[in-house]
Amino acid sequence: MAQPAPLWTPAAAPQALRPSQGLAYGLMGLPLAFVALPLYVVLPHHYASTLGAPLAGLGGVLLGARLLDALVDPGLGRLADRLLHRGPQAVWRVCAVAGVLLALALWAVFMPAVHSPDALLMWAAAGLALAYPAYSLLSIAHQAWGARLGGDEAQRGRVVAWREGAGLLGVVLASILPTLLGVPAMLAAFSGLLMLGWLAWHRAPVPPPLPAASESASPSGLWQPWRQAAFRRLISVFVLNGIASAVPATLLLFFVQDRLQAAPGQEPVLLGLYFLSAAAAMPLWLRAVARWGLAPCWLAGMLLAVAVFAWAATLGAGQVDAFRWICALSGLTLGADLVVPGALLAGLLARPGAASAGASFGWWNFASKLNLALAAGLALPLLAALGYTPGSTDAAGLQALSLGYAALPCALKLGAAAALYALILRPTRPDTTRPVSVSPTSPIDTP
Repeated sequence: MAQPAPLWTPAAAPQALRPSQGLAYGLMGLPLAFVALPLYVVLPHHYASTLGAPLAGLGGVLLGARLLDALVDPGLGRLADRLLHRGPQAVWRVCAVAGVLLALALWAVFMPAVHSPDALLMWAAAGLALAYPAYSLLSIAHQAWGARLGGDEAQRGRVVAWREGAGLLGVVLASILPTLLGVPAMLAAFSGLLMLGWLAWHRAPVPPPLPAASESASPSGLWQPWRQAAFRRLISVFVLNGIASAVPATLLLFFVQDRLQAAPGQEPVLLGLYFLSAAAAMPLWLRAVARWGLAPCWLAGMLLAVAVFAWAATLGAGQVDAFRWICALSGLTLGADLVVPGALLAGLLARPGAASAGASFGWWNFASKLNLALAAGLALPLLAALGYTPGSTDAAGLQALSLGYAALPCALKLGAAAALYALILRPTRPDTTRPVSVSPTSPIDTP
């Protein structure tokens, strides 16, 4: 089958990405973000509270499935490289199969045909072993496609913003639908949105073909990103910043229920306010990137996030209104975390001799999932050691919860900001004199 002519290539990068093109590419980010919340947040509560699965066994199943999910990502990145090498039709066909498998697995996991506790755990394990890799392949292929579109810093930021903006809308929908309409409506909505995103993807700009002798086809291509100092610097900052963001995500329910003693049902409202604020701020961050560059805007976002979130450490029982302001203001800073890291990685991939996009995003997604695991492994044992237990009213325990929820992430975020300055923003070449706002590359692009 003849491949469609590219609608946009890096040669046309100075011209702004048309809204129709950005929407066609970014729309797939909506169902991919939509499904992440049910898989990671709704599913444990659904199995434990609604279906009666034993909590300890369920925890073991989820841990095993998530470890498998993270470990297969680099290999799926290599597969995405091979698909991109073969052309857009190959990407669309394999992603169609992955999408069908993901939808079927999600329906099966949330609507099990078994009822005994042991059978439920086996059913969940089998469904998640199918759902997680299918979801990861779709995500990695979609990210790698966007990264290979190329362009200058502003253009790369727009490509990422379309994907992440649609993803924010997906997260908001996924947080509302199960509560308002129930699990079946959530599953039906996801299936329809996934099909819509796949169809829209066919109208997206097509990246240029990979060279015939692509290293991604060789076994060593899997490790190629780690041979680049620039990739190692960037992913180091990304992981440290990601842990700083994952710690409060892990502790949010504990903080809202025990420290703030908020009324039931406040969590979806607070999350919706956070993500809607992030979506509203996305155009502002894009304008800032066009003027000051990617890395300076990421640093500004980190410092603003610390300035806002430190306020949370001072809150006590009943101060939910103040926490709403924190959610809104910290949501405004989230746009930098969403737009900049992926756009910086895309800039690395545009360099001659750079690692392949699929392998790079495979490791990138592995790092994202590792952030969640490290956050739980760091924050929860620390709180236990400091005397906090869920449901506690002990003053010392609640103070430890505040420090773990707000002070620890702020310290980690400041560490990430220092690493960003030292590893990326600080000039790495004596002749790096051009301002970031007009340069086609940034300091991260240097070897």
